[in-house]
Amino acid sequence: MHREMLRIRRVEEAIIRHYPDYEMRCPTHLCIGQEAIPVGILAHARLDDLVFSGHRSHGHFLAKGGSLPAMLAELYGREAGCALGRGGSQHLIDLPAGFVASAPILAGTVSIAVGAAWGMRQKGEDRVSIVFFGDGATEEGVFHESMNYAAVHALPVIFVCENNLYSVHSPMSVRQPAGRSVARIGQGHAVPAATLDGNDVAEVWKHGGTAFERARGGGGPTLLECLTYRQLEHCGPKGDTDLGYRPQSEFDEWQKRCPVVRSEATLRRDGLLDETALAALETQIAEEIEAALALAKSSPFPDPDSMMDHVYPAPIDQKDTPRA
Repeated sequence: MHREMLRIRRVEEAIIRHYPDYEMRCPTHLCIGQEAIPVGILAHARLDDLVFSGHRSHGHFLAKGGSLPAMLAELYGREAGCALGRGGSQHLIDLPAGFVASAPILAGTVSIAVGAAWGMRQKGEDRVSIVFFGDGATEEGVFHESMNYAAVHALPVIFVCENNLYSVHSPMSVRQPAGRSVARIGQGHAVPAATLDGNDVAEVWKHGGTAFERARGGGGPTLLECLTYRQLEHCGPKGDTDLGYRPQSEFDEWQKRCPVVRSEATLRRDGLLDETALAALETQIAEEIEAALALAKSSPFPDPDSMMDHVYPAPIDQKDTPRA
């Protein structure tokens, strides 16, 4: 799990280095500081389990086994991208890896994940549907409708809220009642729920295992509220503490709780990681990223004549056609 977190971190840092080259022209929502959540949860996932995500999806995609070259090519808008260069950072997909979709619409994939879980139940399968979303998504009506439906039908779905305390620049205090956690919302829908340290990969892994066991065993859904903190701006590769919407002291405190740093310290303390092993790990990851970047940047752009491929307009009823 430490390797996977470190890999996600180094991929995001590579995006930060290359984004100013103006070759990636899509918005990017980076997950630096939040790596423990997808890694700890998806350590329990099978290949045939299905994952859904929102706009901050790189970590989920990579932790589920999505293709790194295809993800980077997508950010570069190339034909080799996982969405053929048409979707960018917010529209990742890798069906062979079980990563079904990410989308920028707030809570947009929550109901789709529940629908997938319904299909699994109808077919008598023991697969699990996992959906990741931010704290802002819990304020959307579809989130509550989906939770209710999943609870009524005891569907094998795991709702993972990455609560990083802010929806863009708005803190929880101006959006949700004081003293109410996201986990309590789940309990209100009769869904087993827990609030946990989302920057502790071992704690995330522990609760994730319980949720997977419940879902696969027919026990229904789980809501996990993972408290975490994004280290960069809401959208883009830079920091934003100069904007004043979150105090520097808060940022500094969460920096000390960085999931990658904490994991490395634990492994060193237990004698499971030393300088030689860490250097080898860093070299392996760096080589993988450089190779993926080279493949992504060498891929051609989509043919302009294919612009309307995969676009399906709704049929227009003749009687509804506007008159000249």
